[in-house]
Amino acid sequence: MNDGYDAGHGDDQYELVGYDEYGRPVYRQAQRHPQGQVPAQPGGQQPYDPYAQQQGQYGQEQYGQQQGYGYDPYATGTQQPVQQPYDPYGSQGGYDTGQQPPQQPAPGYDAYGGHPGAPHGGGPAPQQPYDPYGRAASSGPQPRVAEQTAHIPQQAAPPEQRERTDPDEPSSAAGGDYRTEQFAFVEEPTGDSEDVIDWMKFTENRTERREEARRRARTRVVALVVVLALVAVGGVGYLWYAGKLPGTSSSDDRTGGTTAAGAQKRDVIAVHLHDTKGGGTSTALLVNNTTTKQGTAVLVPNALALTGDDGSTTTLAESVDDEGPDATRTSLDSALGTDIEGTWRLDTPYLQILVDLVGNIEVDTDADVPDPESKDKGAAPLVHKGEGQTLSGKMAVAYATYRGKGEEADAQLQRFGQVMQGVLRKMSSDPQAATTTVQTLGLILDPPLTEKDLGTFLAGLSDRAKGGDFKTALLPVQDDGRLSAEAGDSVVKDVLGGTAKSPDKDAAVSVSVRNATGDDDRTGKARVVLLNGGFTFVSGGTASGTEATSKVVYADAADKENAVQVAKTLGLPTGSVSKGKVSANARVSVVLGQDYEPAS
Repeated sequence: MNDGYDAGHGDDQYELVGYDEYGRPVYRQAQRHPQGQVPAQPGGQQPYDPYAQQQGQYGQEQYGQQQGYGYDPYATGTQQPVQQPYDPYGSQGGYDTGQQPPQQPAPGYDAYGGHPGAPHGGGPAPQQPYDPYGRAASSGPQPRVAEQTAHIPQQAAPPEQRERTDPDEPSSAAGGDYRTEQFAFVEEPTGDSEDVIDWMKFTENRTERREEARRRARTRVVALVVVLALVAVGGVGYLWYAGKLPGTSSSDDRTGGTTAAGAQKRDVIAVHLHDTKGGGTSTALLVNNTTTKQGTAVLVPNALALTGDDGSTTTLAESVDDEGPDATRTSLDSALGTDIEGTWRLDTPYLQILVDLVGNIEVDTDADVPDPESKDKGAAPLVHKGEGQTLSGKMAVAYATYRGKGEEADAQLQRFGQVMQGVLRKMSSDPQAATTTVQTLGLILDPPLTEKDLGTFLAGLSDRAKGGDFKTALLPVQDDGRLSAEAGDSVVKDVLGGTAKSPDKDAAVSVSVRNATGDDDRTGKARVVLLNGGFTFVSGGTASGTEATSKVVYADAADKENAVQVAKTLGLPTGSVSKGKVSANARVSVVLGQDYEPAS
């Protein structure tokens, strides 16, 4: 086998100079000399032996070529300059990629266009390299593509004799064109690419942080504007609330100096104390004003006149005993313009248990109260008069129901209010604890009031009583059961936030009926007759005994004719009419005797 490559190219047109790192042969154009003459080598060296490649010195020979020197096959220690083969694609290393035969530049050719011994760019111009495809080669350095190396498929022969595998491929001899599929560009990453990626990530993250900072800043600005707007509105609202804005009424025009009485929020519960031993009832309206932070116990006299749904008139005491809690609550709302949320029936045994549960109470008593169970009239009083008296459950019940000889009914009512205030001061302000206390009592509450509602309500009033924001107020009622003029302003409007609606004295004549016939059904029959006759019925209760004759009494001379009409309506003789004392809430009083015969 001939190591030189001369097939089809004439005698010794190319000569083998070595192999590249992939084992491919590297050729160069043979120097033309006269027949039989060998060119002398510089420095007296031996001529170049192309077959020295066979001795396994490929690595040293290629290294020498990369450094610009020839390989010394005889190991003389002297390196010979070797001309770099022409690489039309700017590949480094002095080896051919296998696409075409290497070309021999003219002596003195430098890859950068200069003489080997002169600076780059100087010296004589190099000879044009051989281009097997017939294209004119550039005389200067060939351009290089950054970070890419063109790997050209290996050719076993020069392009002129290479067998075409693709019939559509244009002839290299004819046109010299290259096809794109002959090249495979491989990316050669460098250490700088990671730095570029890191820098791009840093730039992107910094941009995102700036955008996020701008969004947060916009959010803070919006929140600040909203807060300032709320503060401004709140300030204006407070000035209006306090009556300090120009053109608004002053705080003196408002109850409590802040809010109109009708606009205040109140929670109201009616509590009825039933004396299971002595008889009778006592009523108080417990008010928790959540607007003014005030608590009040409004004491309602039993003589208050109430009007039922059917137009009949009765007293508070009679309504509690006869009509029941629902009807009484409705009548109170109608008379006072209130909104009572529930009714708490408190019998005296439960009051005693309640005082014992809270641990006794302290009350400034205004009278000595005897023991109701003691038969010894000379025994020491159960409750002593004085300030800060400690009362047990039994003592509290005795004081709350006590009415001395010659005292008005309001005196006993005010004592009941003192006991309720003392209980509230000892109650827990915690809703859960107060509810537990109510549950321990074992009360049967009237709907819609529940144990939890009552416990929460009492806890709120307890907080008022402990802070000194609780008081008692007596509702002023006249002898006829109507509210006095002062009641409409001082209690009903200011405390209850309602409007007094006492029965109209001129609307209908109120008639109080007391049954002394011994037949309870006679009361209902008399009531129907009077209502049909245009009168207002007021229940006077049932007498303990019976009377033989009926009586019709009037107090005011102006009501004499009304009394006569009442007698005629009931079927009684006119001789039964007389002037005398009538009930507080009626203009005419009737006592039904056994002579009364209701109409069939």
